[in-house]
Amino acid sequence: MADQNLDWRTRGARRRSTRTWRVRSSAAIVALVVLAVLLVPPLTNLDQQAVDLTAKLQPPSWAHPFGTDDVGRDLLLRCVYGLRVSLLVGVVAAVVATVIGTAVGALSGALGGWADRAVMRVVDTFSSVPHLLLGIFVVAMFRPGVWPVVVSVGLTHWLSTARIVRAEVLSLRSRPYVDAAISGGASRRRVTVRHLLPGVLPQAALAAVLMVPHAIWHESALSFLGLGLPAHQASLGTLVQSARGSLLAGDWWPTLFPGLFIIVPTLAVAGLGGAWRERLDPRRRSELTL
Repeated sequence: MADQNLDWRTRGARRRSTRTWRVRSSAAIVALVVLAVLLVPPLTNLDQQAVDLTAKLQPPSWAHPFGTDDVGRDLLLRCVYGLRVSLLVGVVAAVVATVIGTAVGALSGALGGWADRAVMRVVDTFSSVPHLLLGIFVVAMFRPGVWPVVVSVGLTHWLSTARIVRAEVLSLRSRPYVDAAISGGASRRRVTVRHLLPGVLPQAALAAVLMVPHAIWHESALSFLGLGLPAHQASLGTLVQSARGSLLAGDWWPTLFPGLFIIVPTLAVAGLGGAWRERLDPRRRSELTL
């Protein structure tokens, strides 16, 4: 029995060590990304659109750590500017989607009955359509730009937040303090605003954080297809899209580095969001302490 308890403690220590390493590495990457997008453009004072045909498609070197693209532009600077735009689009789109999902989920859970069932059927209907396909339909109605992409992400990614918030509202409705407020004559609106919404804000904020990587991937996919941001505007999706010809010619760096700028920061944000989710979930916390 003592050996079994010791084995559980060893497993718990390993899990905590792995979790701590994951959180610290994710936080370091996110901090580095934020510093890069904030400091690199003003400190370098270079034009990321500057064309130098004499230096086109140069491999990585000391002068150009990420190489140059097909018109001689520095890829490191282009990737930083592209990450800046993609991150801005991702954060704004995630906030829009979270606001829509929180409003719909809180309204559905607070109303209950037939209204709740009707709202959830609408959510199920939208969920049956692939996000990217629905996003393509939305941006196809506008010219390529930032706001069509934000609207596309906002209208396709609010569904999961609505489900999370609705489930949390239904759980809070059974709490004693909510029953006391209803018994005291509080209106449904007051109960929702004063007691239910504050209880779902941590879950809604977590949903927004976890949605940022999905929003960046969505923007990158739309821009890669030529339906997102304009081709002249640097974003991670447009950088990968413009490098397709170079990859077919055997030049790997114009595709590799923008792809890494998509994958690594989004995985870091997802790692921080996962750690936050573990802290909010008592069952996950108890498993980590075993």
